[in-house]
Amino acid sequence: QVQLVESGGGSVQAGGSLRLSCAVTGYTDSRHCMVWFRQAPGLEGEEVARVPVARISTDGSTIYADSVKGRFTISHDNTENTLYLQMNSLKSDDTGMYYCAVKDSYWCYDARPKTFLYWGQGTQVNVST
Repeated sequence: QVQLVESGGGSVQAGGSLRLSCAVTGYTDSRHCMVWFRQAPGLEGEEVARVPVARISTDGSTIYADSVKGRFTISHDNTENTLYLQMNSLKSDDTGMYYCAVKDSYWCYDARPKTFLYWGQGTQVNVST
């Protein structure tokens, strides 16, 4: 059984930093596209409301949303099978529920939420001004 468990969310002032973690267990496929999604407050509907902010493919290549480039860094520890998201220079627009997700694809070009089978429960990030 595949399980993803996020941690590291919390409340921070604008300009601060947080590091999110996503522990992955039970996933054995050698291919993996791993993504951090953000769902802004008040938005409903997984397919519409969840926006991919950072992705990492099997070969370690990464893709970032324009809004987080230069501030967020996604990484994956293969030994621990843990996904991370280092978030620096946080802004109020970064507020939301952050979900990690994984699928058995070598690449992460297609990051539509409906293509991901495995999801974590989410961790809340609140950035205040």
